[in-house]
Amino acid sequence: MTMWPPDPSTLKRPVYRSLAESLIEAIKAGEVRQGDRLPTHRDLAETLGISVQTVSRAYEELDRQGAIAGMVGRGTFVRASASDTRTPWHRIGDGDEVVDFSMLTPVTGDIHEKRLKATLAEMATDVTPDVLFSFRPRATLSTHAETALDWLKRCGLEISRAQVLPTNGNTSAMTVALMTAADPGDLVVCEDLTHHTLKALCTYLSLDLAGLETDAEGIVPDAFEEACRARPVRALFVMPSGLNPKAATMGRRRREALVEIARRHNVTIVEDDAWGPIQPRKPAPIASLAPERTFYFTSFTKSLLPGLRYGWLVVPETLVSATANRHMVTNWMATPLMAEIGTRWLKDGTAYELLEWQKATLERRNRIAAETLKDLDVTSSPNGLHVWLSLPERWNEDAFVAHARNEGVAVAAGSSFTIDLTARPNGIRICLGCSSEANMVRGLEVIARLVRNQPEPALLTM
Repeated sequence: MTMWPPDPSTLKRPVYRSLAESLIEAIKAGEVRQGDRLPTHRDLAETLGISVQTVSRAYEELDRQGAIAGMVGRGTFVRASASDTRTPWHRIGDGDEVVDFSMLTPVTGDIHEKRLKATLAEMATDVTPDVLFSFRPRATLSTHAETALDWLKRCGLEISRAQVLPTNGNTSAMTVALMTAADPGDLVVCEDLTHHTLKALCTYLSLDLAGLETDAEGIVPDAFEEACRARPVRALFVMPSGLNPKAATMGRRRREALVEIARRHNVTIVEDDAWGPIQPRKPAPIASLAPERTFYFTSFTKSLLPGLRYGWLVVPETLVSATANRHMVTNWMATPLMAEIGTRWLKDGTAYELLEWQKATLERRNRIAAETLKDLDVTSSPNGLHVWLSLPERWNEDAFVAHARNEGVAVAAGSSFTIDLTARPNGIRICLGCSSEANMVRGLEVIARLVRNQPEPALLTM
């Protein structure tokens, strides 16, 4: 049966979104392939018996998702492959009345707007020429790195300023770290469920990527050891402090065991600690146990404010020069205005004020989530930005995600994070940073009801 163009009778309201989703499904199924030319807006509208405006809106949505691209004078073409479209978030539009648990962000409130506006007003009168005009303001960036040392100390690291590389958030830090840690063709290993962009990033860098067996604490040391014996492993990418999709927190002994294996097999470690000091009483970072071989990164993006894309990559001392060169060719430098805002917040205490606000808010939201989802198979971490919900066997993961979306709740499918696309974790990630606590409670109640109720038979085979 042909999936694209879809049978008009299968389109649901809103029709533009249903039409867009049908193309994504056709791409995933391999029926529509990268480079295929799509019908014109008018031709598709006539075929489906819908308005040209509806088709245009669907194509606009697909263009925002990166699934298609329009070329002047040539038409509209499929740009994405099946793996490219598998993102954990749902790109909620301004007009959607949806509780969005799919996007991992910190909680924000009026306090963030007030503090940012005050800082911008202050900068309008006294920002230095180095920040505004220097093409590569070495002195200013040096000050930015120096000021970050206290924040990194709260993360558990005692380091020198020379090891700190200011970055435009976690994504640029992760890219630079992997570029420095491994060469094309090398093997990188990670948790079997990991950061949703890691697989694509390794593909672009021509790195082989393999997932390792995990348990309640994360990577199983025996699995890491076995991988190292089977083939030289160049780098271990790890999210040990609750950031991984299943919200697993690795204890100190487990961290020490992985470090011991990494040292014996000469493996470089890349440690993702994007949440930084949000979580209380977490074990010391792996970077503090093996500073000679560990890249560590964190930022304000997940801990304070989504739009403040400013963070730091902590680099092993012997790799400072190589890392700086790779950062220069990919990012040139951290955006000075962003770095200046972050630095001022560290100096005047705003960062620590917002940190305590975030910790208290997330602690409360995690308590609410635990109560609402009690008796279900849920894992979480202290003050975590998300929880993981394992679905009962009667529920198919994709069917649950689709059904929740129809009920006005967007969640992230567990398969969005898997390294082996044939593996089905049959679970969902629920992010707790949505706009209001009332919306969060409403969305969690919908999820709890769906999990506890028997699904309709048709949903079992979606």
